[in-house]
Amino acid sequence: MASMREVAERAGVGIGTVSRYLNGTGYVSEETGSKINAAIKELDYTPNELARNLFKMSTNIVAIIVPDLSHPFFSEFARYAESELYGWGYKTMVCNTINKSNREKEYLEMLKRRMVDGIITGVHSLDIEEYLKVSQPIIALDRYIGENIPLIGCNHNKGGELAAGKFIQSKCRYVVQVQGATSVNTPAHDRHTTLESVLRREGIHVETKELLWNRFDYDYFEKIADEILDEYPQIDGMFGSDLAVSAVLKRALERGIRVPEDLKLVAYDGTYLSKAVYPPMTVIAQPIEELAKKAVELILELIKGNKNIPDKTILEVSLQEGKTT
Repeated sequence: MASMREVAERAGVGIGTVSRYLNGTGYVSEETGSKINAAIKELDYTPNELARNLFKMSTNIVAIIVPDLSHPFFSEFARYAESELYGWGYKTMVCNTINKSNREKEYLEMLKRRMVDGIITGVHSLDIEEYLKVSQPIIALDRYIGENIPLIGCNHNKGGELAAGKFIQSKCRYVVQVQGATSVNTPAHDRHTTLESVLRREGIHVETKELLWNRFDYDYFEKIADEILDEYPQIDGMFGSDLAVSAVLKRALERGIRVPEDLKLVAYDGTYLSKAVYPPMTVIAQPIEELAKKAVELILELIKGNKNIPDKTILEVSLQEGKTT
């Protein structure tokens, strides 16, 4: 493998000039740059990316921490974010915590040791103290972590209103909603409190089924679906994430419960799963691609040293009609 010194000798310039040209850290004339570029091509020279990044105190790597990549929302978010980061010349490192908090701490240590330039975190960790010890760039996806860590998410109050409106329009009288663990401090809970408030004002009965912390496996959602259909035989409306609703849809059809004639379903997220089942779900869709792009934009601004980042960035949700209402 050719070295920088060999490139300098072939181009007839000093090694410092080659370094300035490669790193863009000083003036190099157009003529000299052409000589260096020609020498690089002749020698098939590949710059030492690690050395260059160490020189610039940068890795050009952003870590994305999610609870479980098998969850359709997090897998879509990570895919869109990786694509956006690549367009800006960054590589992506994805951390799939799968209930193991030590993995999360390891990635935070990597950030502190400058092995990655920034972190976008969407985990539902119950321990935020480790995040508060870090001064490097972090963006939180739908999670209140600390006043110095910007949050990006959606207008969940609006999502709850839209879902409630759909149940009212569908003349539901007994709605069960599936909510994530309330021990997690996330604005996502707002959609459930809003839905309940709106429906109760209309005299509609609402029950809430709370999930265990950080459980995203489909077997668990099928178990929850069976519990809902067993415990609430009078149910005529159900609200939850795409995963939760798809499990209830499956179990309901297996039991001969007609959807939407007997049971109306409104899902929240709008991932591929909402369209992969039959009948396709009515959903309150989060703009996942836009969320990912905006999260990348914010983390790159923090990496560049821009401190004028809003504490909260909130995007709008939308109602997408399916055939479950």
